[in-house]
Amino acid sequence: MRKIILIVIVLLVPILGYAQIVPPPAPPPPPPGLPIDGFLTLLLILGMLYGTKKIIKNNNG
Repeated sequence: MRKIILIVIVLLVPILGYAQIVPPPAPPPPPPGLPIDGFLTLLLILGMLYGTKKIIKNNNG
C-alpha cells in the first residue's frame, strides 16, 4: 500500500507542474500624453499674481 501511495505522489507532482496558470499578456503601453512641465512657467506666474493679489487684499482690508 505504501508503494502505491508513493507512486501516485511521484506521478502527481509533474502533472501539478503542468497545471500552472499561464500569466496574462502584458498590457499595452499608455498613450503618450502632454509633458508634465508643459505649462510650468505659466502656472508659476499665475501663482505669483494670485499671491500678490491676496497679500494686497489682506493689507487693505
